Amino acid sequence: MSRALLTVITSGLAAHSVAESVFNLLSSSRISPGQTPPMWDPQQHSLRMGTRLLLLTFILLSTCQVAESQALFTIRHVTLTLEPSKTVSRGTIVTVRCQALVSSSGFLNREYTIYKDNTVVYTKNTTTTEDLLYSLRMARVANTGKYKCKVNIQGKELSSNSEKLTVTGLQTPVLSIDKRVFSEGEEVTVWCTAPEESGAIVFYFYEDSKDLHEQMVNTNHVETRLRFNHAGDRKLHCDYRVILLPDSVRSNASNNVAVTVKELFITPVISVRPHGSKIIEGDNLDISCSVSGNLQNSSGLKVYLSKGLNLLSTGQSKANHSMRALAEHSGEFECSLEMGNVVKRATKNVTITELFSQPVLTIYPTEVFEREKLTLTCKSANYSSDRISAQDVKYSIYIDNYNLTPGSFNGIYVVPVGLRNLSGNYSCKADAKLISKYSAKLPVQAKVLVSKPDITANGRVIVGKPFQVRCHSDRGSLPIKYTLWKKYSEVNSTTVQQPHHQAVFPITIQHYSDIQDYKCEAQNNPKVDALVSNKLNTTVIVPLSNPGLTVLPDLSEVAEGDEMYLICGVEGSPPVTFKWYRRGNVQPLFTTTSTQSSASHQIKGVGNEHSGNYYCEAINYANMVQSQLVTVVVKMAMWKKGLIVACCLLVVAVLVLACVLRYNSKRGKRENAAELSVKPSSPKSDDSLTVSLTHSTMEVYNPPKVGVDAAVSVWSERPVDTGSDVESSAASNNEPDVEYTEVVHRQPVDPARVPLRKGTETVYSEVQNSPTGESNTL
Repeated sequence: MSRALLTVITSGLAAHSVAESVFNLLSSSRISPGQTPPMWDPQQHSLRMGTRLLLLTFILLSTCQVAESQALFTIRHVTLTLEPSKTVSRGTIVTVRCQALVSSSGFLNREYTIYKDNTVVYTKNTTTTEDLLYSLRMARVANTGKYKCKVNIQGKELSSNSEKLTVTGLQTPVLSIDKRVFSEGEEVTVWCTAPEESGAIVFYFYEDSKDLHEQMVNTNHVETRLRFNHAGDRKLHCDYRVILLPDSVRSNASNNVAVTVKELFITPVISVRPHGSKIIEGDNLDISCSVSGNLQNSSGLKVYLSKGLNLLSTGQSKANHSMRALAEHSGEFECSLEMGNVVKRATKNVTITELFSQPVLTIYPTEVFEREKLTLTCKSANYSSDRISAQDVKYSIYIDNYNLTPGSFNGIYVVPVGLRNLSGNYSCKADAKLISKYSAKLPVQAKVLVSKPDITANGRVIVGKPFQVRCHSDRGSLPIKYTLWKKYSEVNSTTVQQPHHQAVFPITIQHYSDIQDYKCEAQNNPKVDALVSNKLNTTVIVPLSNPGLTVLPDLSEVAEGDEMYLICGVEGSPPVTFKWYRRGNVQPLFTTTSTQSSASHQIKGVGNEHSGNYYCEAINYANMVQSQLVTVVVKMAMWKKGLIVACCLLVVAVLVLACVLRYNSKRGKRENAAELSVKPSSPKSDDSLTVSLTHSTMEVYNPPKVGVDAAVSVWSERPVDTGSDVESSAASNNEPDVEYTEVVHRQPVDPARVPLRKGTETVYSEVQNSPTGESNTL
C-alpha cells in the first residue's frame, strides 16, 4: 500500500471520527436530562437517517479533497478540436472540444478555460477525465476567430494550440420606414435589422448609391431618423458589416424602399433698387430678400442676405440692406431661406459703374539713389463724365501712411532733393463726391551710393606666387562694379550681384615693391564717378635665397677647447626658422626662429668629436633653403703641441746624451785595451800600479769572444818588442791622450796561488810614468 493511499485512509478515518462525534452530539442534544428516549419515533428516525447521510456525504467529499490534494500528476498534452470542421456555414452547430491528457495517482480537480481571440468565453471546473465540450448552437459570422483551451490543475497550467474557426454567410438585412411620402425637410424614421446576427455591427443607409448615414452598435438592429432636403423620388436600402478584428465581413444589400419627397411651395426672392437704370458709385443701393409662397406651415423659417462670405442681413421672412454704392460692391448677391434642413437660394448680379477709376501711382526714375530727385505721379485713368469732371478728382500721396502732400494737388509731386530717407511704401488717394479710392502700395528702396572701397590681400603674399586681392565697400546698394588697377592700367573688373558674393582678383608680383602699384575702384551709379581705394598695403614675403654657413673662428683656427659659432645667414623675409645639422644626424643640433636674416649656434669646448660636415636650413612662410656643407676639423690645442715638442726634444736629448755616453764609453775601452800592458808587481807593497791608456790603443782593440774558447783576455796580446814599445811610446808622446790611472795595491805574492800561465794567459803591462813624462813598460 502506497504512502499516499495510507494518508487518504487516515484522513478519511479522522473525518469519520469527527462526523461520529458531531452525530453523537446532535443525538444527545435532543434528549433532556432525566428524560428517557422513546423506543420508536418514525419522525425522529428519519431525521437521524438524514443526519447520517449528510455526515457520510461530508466524509466522502473530505476524502476526495484530501485525495486530490495529495495526488501526484503531470499534464502531458492539451488538444483543441473544432467539430464538424474549421470552416462552417451560418447556422451550423459547432462543438469546441478540449481534451486534456493527464497522468495522475488520484482524483484531480480540473479547471478548463476556452479563449476566443485571447478573450475568455467559457470556464468550467470538473473532476472527471472526460473532454470538455463548448457548443455554439447556431454559429454566426461573429463566432469567427481563433480558439484556444487552457487546463489548470493545482496551479499547473498547459494550453493547446490555437485553431481558427471560420463561419461564412451573413443574413440579408431588412429595411423599413415609417412613411413613404413626406415633405422637404421632414424627418422620417428608418430601421435596418438582421435578427440572426450578433457581435459588433456597423449599419449603413443609402439613398440610391449615395451614403446617407452609418452607425455602429452591438445589437443586430438599428433605428435612426433621416431628413431629405430636395424634392423627388428616392430609393433607400441598407447593409451592414460584422467587425472581426482586424477584418470585417460585409452583408448583402437589403430590400429597396421607394419614397417620395414633396416640394415645399415657398421660394426666396431678391430685389435691388434702383433697378432698370445705370447704378453709379455714390448712389444709394437698396437690396431686399423675401419669401414667396404658402407660409402657413412656415414655423422655423429664416432668411439670409449675403454677398460672398459677407452676411449683410437676416430676418424671419424678410431681410433688407442699404449702402452707398461703390465699384467694389459689384457682384452676386444671394438670398437664402432655411426651414429645418431645407435650404433654398436665389441670386442676383449687380453691376456698379465707377465714378472714377482707382488711381495708379508711378515713380520716376524707377531706381533712385539717396538724395536724388524723385517724381511721383498719381492719376485716375477713367471717370464718369456725366457726374464729374477730371478737375473734380483730388489726389494725395502717402509714404508709410504719412501724408507727403497735406493739401490736394493735381497728381504730380517731386520729392525735394537732399531728402536722405526715400525708402518706404508709397501710395496715393483720389477723392471725389465723398468717394475715396487708394492706389496699390508701391515699395521704394532708395539705393545707397557705394562707399570708398578697401583693398586687401587674402592670405599670405609671396613674391613669385599667385595670391588673391579682395576689393570691398562697406556701404552701397548692389550691383557694384569693382575694377582692379595696376598703376594706370586696368587689370580686371567684376560686378557683384549678390550680398554673399565678393570681388576677388588673382595676381602675382615679381618684386616686393610691386605690391603698392595696385588699387581698386567701386561704382554702383553710372552718374557718379567711381571711388578709388588706397594703395594695396600688406606684408610681402620674399622667398629665402643665398643660404650660407659661416664658422667662427676661421676653419683653420678651430682648436680643442675653443668656442665655435655656426652662423647661418640668408636673404629673404623674416621670421626665419634656422636649423643646424651635422651630416649623418637626422635630428637638428639646434632650432631657433629669428626676425633677423641670420642666427648662430654656439658649441662650447669643442673637441675632436665635433669634427665633421655641417650645414644649416632656413625656413620662412615662402620656402626652405639649405646651405652648402662646411667641413670642420678641430685641431690640437697649442699647449698639447708644445708639450709634444718638449717631450720630443727631451727624448731626442736623452737619446743623444745616451749615444754620446755610450760612444765615449766604448772609445775609452778600446784605447785602454790597446795600450795596457801587464807588468810585474812592484816588490814594494806600498807602491801602486799605474795603467795608462792612449787613443792608439783603440786601434788594436778587439771585442772579447763569447764562448768556451774565449780564453783570450779582453786586452789584445802582442809580442814583447822593445822597438814597438819605443814606437808606442813615441806615438804616445806625440798625441795627447787621456790617461787612465789605476792604482792597484800590492798584495803579497803567493807563488802557489798565481801560477805562471803562457799562451792564452792574460798579459798585463804596467806603465809607470816617469817624472819626465815618459812611459816605461815593465
